[in-house]
Amino acid sequence: MNIQPTALPATPVKSKRIHSIDMLRGIVMIIMALDHVRDYFHAGAFQFDPTDLSRTDVPLFFTRWITHFCAPVFTFLAGTSAFLNGTKKTKKELSIFLFTRGLWLVIAEVLIITLGWTFNPQYPVLILQVIWALGVSMMVLSALIYLPLTIILVTGLALIFGHNLLDLAQTPGEQPTSFLMAVLHKQHIFFMKPFSVMLGYPVTPWIGIMLTGYAFGQLYLPTYDNVKRKKALLWLGLSAVALFVIIRFINAYGDPRPWSSQKTPVFTFLSFLNTTKYPPSLLYTLMTLGPALLFLAFAEKPLNRLTEKFVVFGRVPMFFYILHIYLIHFLAVIAAAVSGYQWSDMVLTGWVSMNTQLQGYGYSLVFVFLLWIIMIIGVYPLCKRYDAYKRMNRTKWWLSYI
Repeated sequence: MNIQPTALPATPVKSKRIHSIDMLRGIVMIIMALDHVRDYFHAGAFQFDPTDLSRTDVPLFFTRWITHFCAPVFTFLAGTSAFLNGTKKTKKELSIFLFTRGLWLVIAEVLIITLGWTFNPQYPVLILQVIWALGVSMMVLSALIYLPLTIILVTGLALIFGHNLLDLAQTPGEQPTSFLMAVLHKQHIFFMKPFSVMLGYPVTPWIGIMLTGYAFGQLYLPTYDNVKRKKALLWLGLSAVALFVIIRFINAYGDPRPWSSQKTPVFTFLSFLNTTKYPPSLLYTLMTLGPALLFLAFAEKPLNRLTEKFVVFGRVPMFFYILHIYLIHFLAVIAAAVSGYQWSDMVLTGWVSMNTQLQGYGYSLVFVFLLWIIMIIGVYPLCKRYDAYKRMNRTKWWLSYI
């Protein structure tokens, strides 16, 4: 199937909000919260990586693995939403919006979200993760939207398929070249004074994912036939999954961590799935976006009582993101105190599992799942109310940034 990129309309067109996109975004936001609850409450989070096949078990591995879908799907859909937003704006208006929103996301990551992760107003570490990567990607996209859509698509795919060529690049130490490589491709923590910088999300592949998502948005133009869109989504999703299986089986390119035979067939399968997130490898991206596209192919149905709730979360992602981080950390302060630790032990100087004062703290995986469910149910009314407020106040410009 050959999908020809089309340019944005010369004049703004009227479009309706796509519930399937909001639904998928809401689902991945909910799943994302599970990983963050695990970070702050699971005993194993302070001892080993849940994808470490020498120490993990199957339930824990998949608790972490399922959350791999969140960041790439959200970034991809952010690009799609930018395209659809552009059908209601001029190119200049869209460019200004993307740049200012991207800059706001970077600032929010540094000042608001880092504080939520650490509860430390002295800012001993700046944690640059998914919101930072989204912000930088939006600023890059703000400049590229003037190019033909074909070039944007090719650029995005080139970054996704080609960035693993940088896997062997070595930039040791903390020189400017090391920092640049960390921004672009190599996850790294820089210990500096008066603060450290944790570059968790190198931006190159995330930019590629957003650019590709932007080009993908043409499938959701009001003039695009629903049946044709479903066929395209099925073809694209199945192709991505097939590419993942083939390239992963060859075991020569696409991920710096090859799979290998393990102690049991089940763990060999886990090794096959155990792709690299930091930064997202080609195989990681195919593994996550392929099923997401298949989901979208079958998601264009009337909403029911459950899917309506997913849509609510998907319509207020930034509000939910900030809210859930502060709530999880606040509950972790209480949990630490109940467990015999000082509440101040949850005032952090780095990522939560890196703080040695919390060694020995934590709960079972069952507890993590129960707390996650309770938290999602608890924040839903707030998200629903904020969503209603946004829809009733569409003229307030600042609401599009939160």
